[in-house]
Amino acid sequence: MQDATSQQYGAFREEVRRFIEQNLTDEMREAGRLQTGFPNVEQSIAWQKVRHQRGWAAPSWPKEYGGPGWDEIQQTIFREEACKANAPTEHLQSLMMCGPCLMGHGSQEQKDYYLPKILSGEHIWCQGYSEPGAGSDLASLTTSAVVEADSDGDDYIVNGQKIWTSNAHEATHMFCLVRTSTQGRPQQGITFLLIDMQTPGITVEPIISLSGVHEQNTVFLDNVRVSQVNRVGEENDGWTVAKYLLEFERGTLVISPMLRKNLGLVRLSAANETTADGQALLDDRVFRRKLAELEIDMDILEFNENRLISAAAEGHSPGLLASLVKIVSGELVQGIDKLGTEAAGLHSLVYQPEAMVPGDRADVVGPDHALIAMPRYLDNRGVTIAGGSSEVQRNILAKSVLGL
Repeated sequence: MQDATSQQYGAFREEVRRFIEQNLTDEMREAGRLQTGFPNVEQSIAWQKVRHQRGWAAPSWPKEYGGPGWDEIQQTIFREEACKANAPTEHLQSLMMCGPCLMGHGSQEQKDYYLPKILSGEHIWCQGYSEPGAGSDLASLTTSAVVEADSDGDDYIVNGQKIWTSNAHEATHMFCLVRTSTQGRPQQGITFLLIDMQTPGITVEPIISLSGVHEQNTVFLDNVRVSQVNRVGEENDGWTVAKYLLEFERGTLVISPMLRKNLGLVRLSAANETTADGQALLDDRVFRRKLAELEIDMDILEFNENRLISAAAEGHSPGLLASLVKIVSGELVQGIDKLGTEAAGLHSLVYQPEAMVPGDRADVVGPDHALIAMPRYLDNRGVTIAGGSSEVQRNILAKSVLGL
């Protein structure tokens, strides 16, 4: 029985490899190879649309909602093979956050309308959570939504500001937290809305990162009209929806295949970098110890990601395990990136943003594997903050698991 199962998964892996080989274009591969943080939206969505024709757009979605219905091993196999081929990663906010959130809390009408458009790539989502005065303390948000006094009661009028909104400049829609009441505890007056980014009154301004990349934005909402049919859950109960969604942001983005590939690039870079005494950096005992420690952490992350995938396949929410995975994955990302800059040596200090644009490759100074070392390091300084800081996650675990 075990041999038969192994053969089935082996055949599935070959099927995935053939599909990727036949459908992943050179442009998509280049975008994946140059990815430092979020994927290139154009190429990520192009790859999603190709997968959608096969029914593979969202590897973790159940068949009921248009997904392939894969088990946890199949999902892992697909992501491993896609990562090996340098495919752009899945669009996080659409496939891994908004979609599962609507499955769990959306009305039937919302599911019927939005989920097919998320799968097809017609709708691209961004997240409107953080504000200048509300980040880790998200319940302090002040963006307001009030029902217009002279309307028929169907529309909210939204005013406020969101910040660090990833890919808002390329998104068609935003899922957004707004304040609809100031009574009671702060969490009790929050409502979850779905907003079309083309609605009058929305202005998006760029935030350029340390690496020169434009991924983050500030979003201004000035008398933005949103129908109440685009409210997810009950009014003033958006905190329940938000917590559910954050579990998916923290715990269902399977990144261990990508991180293992990145760790392999660090090893390759160290093998080609020499120390002052002329030996390969990879042969340096101190460097090898750092590499070994990261490889151990990599095994821990893979184990816990598999636990999450198994729970999701059985219909369970990630729960507290999401906080654990968020801590381990974020700190591992930064550890690999830091060692990557060390392995790349002085080549990591060369600023060459023009060489980072897919399809517009300029002459690269230094080896290819050193090109993305510093941009990746800089782009990922925020991963231990975004989606709930590591300190907040440790507090959650201390309170809920240890009873402290």
